[in-house]
Amino acid sequence: MSEEKKGIEIPTAWRIKRYYLYALVTVTILVLPWITIEGNHFFLLSFDKLKLHLAFIQFDMQELYLMPFLLMIMFLGIFGMTVVGGRVFCGWVCPQTVFRVIYRDLIETQILGLRKRIKNKQQEPDMSKSENKIKKVLAILIWSALAFIAGANFLWYFVPPEDFFAYLADPAEHMTLFGTVIGIALFLIYDIVFLKENFCVYVCPYSRIQSVLYDEHTVMALYNTHRGGNIYDEHKEKQFTKQKDLQAFMPTAECTTCESCVTVCPTHIDIRKGLQLECINCLECVDACTTVMGKLGKESLVTWSSDYEIIDQKGKTKYLRPKVLAYAALLVIISIILGMMGSKKEHMLLNINKENRLYSVEREANNSVRVDNAYEFLLQNTENQDLQYFFEVIPPKGMEGKIVITKPTDAFTAVPGIKKKKIVVLSATEMLVNDERKDTVIPITIRAYAVGHEDKIVVYRESTFTFPRADIVKSAK
Repeated sequence: MSEEKKGIEIPTAWRIKRYYLYALVTVTILVLPWITIEGNHFFLLSFDKLKLHLAFIQFDMQELYLMPFLLMIMFLGIFGMTVVGGRVFCGWVCPQTVFRVIYRDLIETQILGLRKRIKNKQQEPDMSKSENKIKKVLAILIWSALAFIAGANFLWYFVPPEDFFAYLADPAEHMTLFGTVIGIALFLIYDIVFLKENFCVYVCPYSRIQSVLYDEHTVMALYNTHRGGNIYDEHKEKQFTKQKDLQAFMPTAECTTCESCVTVCPTHIDIRKGLQLECINCLECVDACTTVMGKLGKESLVTWSSDYEIIDQKGKTKYLRPKVLAYAALLVIISIILGMMGSKKEHMLLNINKENRLYSVEREANNSVRVDNAYEFLLQNTENQDLQYFFEVIPPKGMEGKIVITKPTDAFTAVPGIKKKKIVVLSATEMLVNDERKDTVIPITIRAYAVGHEDKIVVYRESTFTFPRADIVKSAK
């Protein structure tokens, strides 16, 4: 009987939706390192130049206090995703899964025909045939080329493409870089071609963490035992392999025991067995059962739902529950903190240290006395272009213009990424404080700025100016 007569419309397969997402993620990851705004990348952690680029803003390594917040957002996002949708990250975003789909479904199946059908992932190709051996070698060669591209792409988030390809001209001087690319590529070849989904099952720690995060409302691929019947007993031992045996035990059982949901599973599990750590929520089993049951005019026995709704049948799945809201709140709070801290980025770095000698006192030709305080300014230009810098002193109220910079007298140039040391001398030629008992420490503010960019590239630093006792001033020679 046709699907129209039965009134069952088979929706677009989850597999196809995953392919669209894989394509979007792949293109984004490949293209993003090439996009710059004013020379800044969306994300770049450069150990070579000691820079962090985040959202097209450049930060110095001294501002790496932002990284913990990025890591918290990443882990909380994955954990929150798991609470809501199980291992949906594994099935829909994880590079391991994406790479396996590219190799198995695209290269081996669609391009070379080494595998006969995408829907049968259990049956490995017959390698006794010479034709298949040649195809296998070709598949490995094609994937090897892609593995090197993936390795290079990974490093572009640490060494930007403009530097990466410049280093290609002198590989002997950048052996660590090229060794890393080769190492990543070799690992990907072994992982995707030989280790396969065993990485998800035995290596990846996430499968062990997920069981702690699940609750009865977590959405995952589930087999409806109330409709399909119990294929496995309480000890997870298989009871039935044929539909007639199943229906003899449970007449209302709808499972056809076709095992389409089993043969399509990339991690080689039987979803009818219940929750298993190996399940990556790719939903291929949902697609398989939807197709089979749709031909019979019935709804799929395997659905993307929760224990609360399918197994326990207590009601509808609750998505906005306290645990989910807590994760969402934490993500919002950390994102706001990250945004606030990132918005306070200084466009130059400046450290001020006074020299060991507190001051020097000298009588000038006109019989006035000049008090000098010397400082060591350590400045770093964090922009992407050479800039000229200068300083000014902001003394306390009532002393305006009485403390001035006498060295340097002109603006100086600082190149990006290199610390510039300048000896700065502040002088006072008037009697600032007439104290016969002790020296006076006067609080001041140093304003440092890039000439022509005073509205943007400017920082303020608190410091002090030490004025000597009155007797020292009067006895100056």
